[in-house]
Amino acid sequence: MTITYAWRGEVDNAALNSLHADAFGYPVGDTDWAGRLRRHSLGWVCAREAGVLVGFVNVAWDGGSHAFLLDTAVAPGRQGRGVGAGLVARAAEGARDAGCAWLHVDFEEPLRRFYLDACGFRETAAGLLALD
Repeated sequence: MTITYAWRGEVDNAALNSLHADAFGYPVGDTDWAGRLRRHSLGWVCAREAGVLVGFVNVAWDGGSHAFLLDTAVAPGRQGRGVGAGLVARAAEGARDAGCAWLHVDFEEPLRRFYLDACGFRETAAGLLALD
């Protein structure tokens, strides 16, 4: 099957909640993704196969030159097949077209090879403060 990608593609809350639960291994939630994305995002990318949502990434931004990847999710049965790299490539293109100069991503150690090798990010120093 062919994977199609759409910048600011149609968002179905139930499908995106299900994808997130599958990709991150937690129970299906009831997040209003469509509302959240409209309020807070520069854009997002949806990946579909035969009309079924199999991947998603959110692109938040600071209203200027910095964009940030959040919530990169690929259906478990599609992981390791280039879907995630395709999502990130289209997210970078959308951010670039919107005038952003930088695309940031934070990731945990197991995703290092994906973001640095498959997606072309370079390593930088960063910090994280837990607020809970």
